[in-house]
Amino acid sequence: MDNGITSFLSSLSVEKGFSKNTLEAYKNDLNQFAEFVREQTGKGDGAHFDWDIADRSLLMNYLVSLKERSYAPATVARKVAAVKSFFNFLVSEGTLEKNPAEGLAGPKVGKSLPRAISVEEVEKLLEQPAKSNTLEAKRDKAMMELLYATGMRVTEMVSLNVRDVNLRAGFVRCLGKGSKERIIPIHSKAVRAVRSYLDESRTRLLGAAGEPALFLNRRGQRLTRQGFWLILKGYAKKAEIEAEITPHVLRHSIATHLLHSGKMNLRELQELLGHANISTTQVYTHLTTERLRQVYDSAHPRAE
Repeated sequence: MDNGITSFLSSLSVEKGFSKNTLEAYKNDLNQFAEFVREQTGKGDGAHFDWDIADRSLLMNYLVSLKERSYAPATVARKVAAVKSFFNFLVSEGTLEKNPAEGLAGPKVGKSLPRAISVEEVEKLLEQPAKSNTLEAKRDKAMMELLYATGMRVTEMVSLNVRDVNLRAGFVRCLGKGSKERIIPIHSKAVRAVRSYLDESRTRLLGAAGEPALFLNRRGQRLTRQGFWLILKGYAKKAEIEAEITPHVLRHSIATHLLHSGKMNLRELQELLGHANISTTQVYTHLTTERLRQVYDSAHPRAE
């Protein structure tokens, strides 16, 4: 891999605290761009890539090539953003005098409203693991209760270690994006589910392994986010919920339900979800506005 890309990824990791998943996405996007530059120019082999050869014309051709490959607009926008950030880095390091990607416009991507399932559907979903008495079912109940109680990202949840949960005090210590720590309260039902899993299942799943992870697979290793997604998908099918259920949908659902309750404001929700910017949390206000419209239309005597 090119030394410039390696240095850029290192800066994102060390200075900005980007997650492994984000770094991998940047790596793939920039390696794809580097391969395009090689094919177009016949230059740039090896670790020492001369990025001066990437001019505005080449970048426009790259943008066209992405569109011709029928990538989704959001994917094209991400790849363009990766290239622009990379060239900004090269300029800041003195490798280039000018950013050839400055002003390069990718497709506009509208913010889609989060999908959310109803409180009733959540209750139905959370009831499913209790229908089995296996070690895995107790673990699954604990995971699903904890995820819905806290609104954590699935990566944050599977990254938890046993020491991160304080059941007596009723909170969990979570490391979010950029390794930012937040303390999240958990309600009594989630506490009971996690305690039941720890007391009755985890030790038996662990076996002789010294794994610190809170949630384990049947081999006694840390459960992956892909593993949890498959588990959740199976319970959604058993609950006969028509909407597609993903860990992200549960996160959106708890956020929406808390705002609908009127007992949590936007700043408090931002803190709970670990959003760096309030603008990210504000998307949920659109959902509450829609809810208000539904209630208004059904209640107002002049509404049709």
